[in-house]
Amino acid sequence: MAPRVLVSDKLSTTAVQIFKDRGVEVDYMPDLGKDKEKLASIIGQYDGLAIRSATKVTEKLIAAATNLKVIGRAGIGVDNVDIPAASRRGIIVMNTPFGNSITTAEHAIAMMFAVARELPAANSSTHAGKWEKNRFMGVEITGKVLGVIGCGNIGSIVAARGVGLKMKVIAYDPFLSEGRASELGVEKVELDSLFARADFITLHTPLTDKTKNIINAAAIAKMKDGVRIINCARGGLIVEADLIAALKSGKVAGAAIDVFEVEPATESPFFGMDNVVCTPHLGAATTEAQENVALQVAEQMSDYLIRGAVSNAINMPSITAEEAPRLKPFVKLAEVLGAFVGQVTDEPIQEVEILFDGATAQMNTRALVSAALAGLIRPQVADVNMVSAPIMVKERGIIVAEVKRDKSGVFDGYIKLTVKTEHMTRSIAGTCFSDGKPRFIQIKGINLDAEVGEHMLYTTNPDAPGIIGLLGTICGSNGVNIANFQLGRDRPGGDAIALLYLDEPFPETVLAELRANKLIQSAKPLRFDVAA
Repeated sequence: MAPRVLVSDKLSTTAVQIFKDRGVEVDYMPDLGKDKEKLASIIGQYDGLAIRSATKVTEKLIAAATNLKVIGRAGIGVDNVDIPAASRRGIIVMNTPFGNSITTAEHAIAMMFAVARELPAANSSTHAGKWEKNRFMGVEITGKVLGVIGCGNIGSIVAARGVGLKMKVIAYDPFLSEGRASELGVEKVELDSLFARADFITLHTPLTDKTKNIINAAAIAKMKDGVRIINCARGGLIVEADLIAALKSGKVAGAAIDVFEVEPATESPFFGMDNVVCTPHLGAATTEAQENVALQVAEQMSDYLIRGAVSNAINMPSITAEEAPRLKPFVKLAEVLGAFVGQVTDEPIQEVEILFDGATAQMNTRALVSAALAGLIRPQVADVNMVSAPIMVKERGIIVAEVKRDKSGVFDGYIKLTVKTEHMTRSIAGTCFSDGKPRFIQIKGINLDAEVGEHMLYTTNPDAPGIIGLLGTICGSNGVNIANFQLGRDRPGGDAIALLYLDEPFPETVLAELRANKLIQSAKPLRFDVAA
């Protein structure tokens, strides 16, 4: 059955057609986001929800979305989506960070020109029939220092435009490398240095605990007299009362504000100030940008629902369409390894270590870790998936460590999962051969080569004569057919393990009889979803 997507805000007909062309059924209801009750009543029918900013994806709506797998936001901001609630339900939340980058960057540059030359006030004055040529004395852009706070997708475009305008561009961004700064032609600086040197300061960072109120009275005190500040990023980055005070005192010569602490901003102390340029969150408001993000979200959601590719997800590691086919068998392997340990471990798990050896260390290990954790806790939480698993593991206080190393054995690449409880440590390793099927290659440090079956029985016992006969006799006398059998031991007379492949789940009555035998140290029935 083809996946179904609901579009509850306005997207272009071209974007809607992308869904159809990719084999996705789509219902286009562009005003449904305004009707919360109707949206909640039908959302359970859909695998995907495509939105802009009008639809509010609340915890209540997510609870009703029983089949939802992905939410796609045509735009950057996801303030209208309850991401923690979506993550707990295993729903991927995507945005489109690149579709409007140029538009937003251009708006910031336009706002910088507007505040430098007092264009809005001059425009109003001239329209009013005045000719106040001497009133509006602006400043040149050329040769001035432009301070860019946040040099990611949008900030880097602004920086490049600033360089093209013959400005001296300095940038503060903890994630900006010296190589990337050199490539852009900007100087990487610390924040206090940027405050002290910049003639114009433009903000291009997300709103986080670390960036909230990054421009406040203390920061403004460090700036040049007559600095001009542009914010086309997020309301909340600037303490508005502090900026207003600085504008009135003349410490800040002008400001250009596209985003506000409270939106819609139908009233604000900024309004009516001649040295402030205000626009109603127009950063992404061009025909090209709106079309770009609509097309991008349709492509991303279709790629995920049809091919398993994950792009620009807020709460899930990205998996490109190119790497998805190669990664898929190892995602299944990681999940199977986690499921094995999860089913045989009775005590609370305290620590998990996931080792990626050889070729697997070069893969998208974040996705593989998520898959392993999903398999690990699925015996306790049936509806967990790769999105919700890391959150659930963290909530349980389990410490997760990831280790990568070069090829160290006969296999080109393998994954080894080790868990620790208060009283024991357990490990299992596996790989995928050319057929793409996961295989166990080591359990409890014992080497073997075992396929993964839907129904299995795992036993541990001392390496002693009679074990095979015992297992066969008990199973045979109770009508349990053994489809296949794998054995392993660490040394003669040491520890041994057995894997029995069964046609059906191992009966509890037979399991009790087996466990009662003194030669069997443990016996655990296993079930794996081999068809997925």
